[in-house]
Amino acid sequence: MFAATSTFFLIAIVAFAQGSVKPVRLQTENRVDPIGIDITTPHLSWNLKGPGAMQHAYQIRAASSSALLEHGFADLWNSGKVESPRSNHIRYNGVALQSRDRAVWQVRVWSSPDPGTPSDWSDPAVWEMGLLNPSDWQAQWIAHPAWIIGQALPVFARQFPIALPVGKARLYITGLGMYSATINGNAVTEDVLAPGNTEYSKQVEYAVHDVTQLMLQGMNTIGIELGNGIYNSIETPGRFFGILVPSPSPVKLIAQLEITYADGSTAVIASGPDWRTTLGPTTWSSWFGGEDYDARRAPDADLSMWTNAVLGTAPAAKTQLAWRAATPVRVFERITPLTITQMKSGAYLFDMGVNFAGWQQLRVSGPAGTKVTMSIAEILNADGSLNLQTMGGLPIYDTYTLAGSGVEIWHPTFEYHGFRYLQVTGLPSPPDADTITGYVVRGANEVAGSFSSSNGLLNDIHRIINRAIQSNMISIFTDCPDREKLGWLGDMNGIFGSITRNYDIAAYYRTIARNMAEAQTADGLVPDFAPSYADYSIYGEPFRDDPNWGGAMILSTYAAYKTYGDIRVLETYYSNMQKFLGHLTSKSRGDLLNYGLNDWNSPSQTTPTEVVATYAYYRCALTMSKIAIALNNNQDATAYSVLAASIASAFNVKYLNRENHSYSSGQQAAAAMALDMGIVPLEERQPVLDRLIAGIRAEGNHVYSGIVSWQAVIRALSAGGRDDVIYDLATQTTSPSYGFQIEHGATALTESWDGPLAGDSQNHMMFGALDEWFTSSLAGIKQAPGGIGYEELVIKPAIVGGLTNVTGSYQTPQGLVVSEWTASPNGELRLNVVVPGNTSATIFVPAGTNYTVTGGDGSQLLRREDNYAVYSAGPGNFEFHTLPPRL
Repeated sequence: MFAATSTFFLIAIVAFAQGSVKPVRLQTENRVDPIGIDITTPHLSWNLKGPGAMQHAYQIRAASSSALLEHGFADLWNSGKVESPRSNHIRYNGVALQSRDRAVWQVRVWSSPDPGTPSDWSDPAVWEMGLLNPSDWQAQWIAHPAWIIGQALPVFARQFPIALPVGKARLYITGLGMYSATINGNAVTEDVLAPGNTEYSKQVEYAVHDVTQLMLQGMNTIGIELGNGIYNSIETPGRFFGILVPSPSPVKLIAQLEITYADGSTAVIASGPDWRTTLGPTTWSSWFGGEDYDARRAPDADLSMWTNAVLGTAPAAKTQLAWRAATPVRVFERITPLTITQMKSGAYLFDMGVNFAGWQQLRVSGPAGTKVTMSIAEILNADGSLNLQTMGGLPIYDTYTLAGSGVEIWHPTFEYHGFRYLQVTGLPSPPDADTITGYVVRGANEVAGSFSSSNGLLNDIHRIINRAIQSNMISIFTDCPDREKLGWLGDMNGIFGSITRNYDIAAYYRTIARNMAEAQTADGLVPDFAPSYADYSIYGEPFRDDPNWGGAMILSTYAAYKTYGDIRVLETYYSNMQKFLGHLTSKSRGDLLNYGLNDWNSPSQTTPTEVVATYAYYRCALTMSKIAIALNNNQDATAYSVLAASIASAFNVKYLNRENHSYSSGQQAAAAMALDMGIVPLEERQPVLDRLIAGIRAEGNHVYSGIVSWQAVIRALSAGGRDDVIYDLATQTTSPSYGFQIEHGATALTESWDGPLAGDSQNHMMFGALDEWFTSSLAGIKQAPGGIGYEELVIKPAIVGGLTNVTGSYQTPQGLVVSEWTASPNGELRLNVVVPGNTSATIFVPAGTNYTVTGGDGSQLLRREDNYAVYSAGPGNFEFHTLPPRL
């Protein structure tokens, strides 16, 4: 559904050609018009729209109201004309902002082709501050006085009158484990599964919602229902459960509704013991096992029948309320069942046609007390029954008990599922096409890229990887949505480039990095998953301490900086990264590491753990030297560079076999990791690469990689100019391969190379590293070496494997890049490229010796290099046409 098309490309060109230069896509802290920011000097960003737009200077003005800004009064900040090409991460430097302050801002630029004349002012953007001080919270944590695990979950309510016209209303709210809030029966937000997963003993995220339009003259009611979430992960009788909490805590909430009337007066409705509570219709809620709902238990609207809430406590003495910087979780796609089949048992089996993360919505009518049970699974047994292998043989199911009030519609609220198949029992009448509807739930990160090609298998691979990424992008990056739902860092770290090529996670990563830092132990260890829930994790060594998993603290954080250009992520977590590298060093022996999960899920278990662990150790040390340079810490940079060199030397002494041009015992994984590390001696690089390729060819274009070495294989081959080998690997249909998964029914990337036949998770993103290659190599969209934030591009498509067409796009921090090429059997090729505003590009046009290259108006031919004609270009759209020499 996200694939690029020719129509998409043409739209991009048309958009670029319209009008004069203008700043567009204004963002504050990488969010559009955010409410609740907790940074008093937020970063502002924009893109440039218009032909040839290269910024030379900018001017930002900000005001406390739209009316002031419309009249040119910038009472908060007027930057004046600032000579700078930067259009991202410009720090607000105006009047000090306090809690609840609102800023309306816009920008204009001076740019080519007319650097002497400023552009029109952009359309205005807005941000609003959150509650910056603990004293801003009049609200208190509240709980039900008698609720215990196993009871129906509590509902809270507060009635309040409104007699004056309302100018503004804001709801500041969070709950533990999760909350669902309404005002006058209307949902306060489209956000779901809130708050997100955090280290609850250290941070609980709150959200701010604009509820102005929900306020009514007369009596109003705010209602909030709570669920357990992973905060109370408890054993579920007769159902699957994941991790356990030895001492479950009472669910609780804190909410503060602030009303500003049109006359300027204010009112605050703050949670406290004057709120009322009762036990509601959700009779059971388990993050892993399912949810039960009895519609007959809808609370009485007369709050006098309820009891008073009691004061609760924060999860721990040091717990802080923090603004949710990441995008929320929302519903994004509606799925209609592919087939509905009645089973011999009388139950109905719904095949949703795709494995996804989200909810099933039930639409039903029937007698009161009728109980409908909905059981989920990813795959089926041979007899058509649900296969529960990945859940240890225990079912996951939801139940709904009818109120008997006509057509009733329900879906889970406080948990979600990963599934394709749904078995439904207890329906009062045969189902129809509207009985069950699927809803995809994921983090609301903006789609950042697209890919399509003339090869249907590659398109299918992109589709299943994309599905796995979105299914494991809830409030954190998880490993799978069906059974674990934990933030395993190796999954994210190994495919970070594929994630960012599909979704903009600039804001989302702020929460990810904070979770890693808060999970870190005093001795520097970063647990394999974060939040760690370490006190009650069922996972022991080595599932707690692996260099390639914990290495995300350094490697993914640096990758986020390189991608989005926000150096604060390095500044904020530099000490955490130092501590983690120190932890690795403390466990090293002779500059080598020898512990961990090895090359996880590899079909071949022959690669020494020391090779895999040291791969992470070296990469972390080398990356820390780069981070120190970015932070102008030359002394640290030198020390880390020396450490990396020592690790490389020790690795080569022990594992390089110069006679056979191989590493370790000749494993593909060992050679790929050495090449990816960049430590292979110069005279051995080509021989080692050749031997790796020979091994791949000897295995029928297969590589026996786990999730650590697979990323190394792709990078090593592409860096060695052998994208043709990657193409041959990608297009296999025998195991191990993506094609094998697809041919056996996979609709999302699976946990095992053997896909549905292996019986493991059917929606796992950890083998998804190939997806970055689709746009970075086949479409050829890369950041220039040493670049930050994609201000400089290299467009160098790889014409391999008999492909006749590739289209790729990527929304960089500067704007949308598009690369599309079409090749004809006679050697003719057309390449279309869109370079966004404020970006320079070096474009490598495929053209063999004596080929003629035409087009590229506005670009400049630099040189001929290998089989490319190399051009320099600024912003614009460029069309190149290459023709082979005439015979």
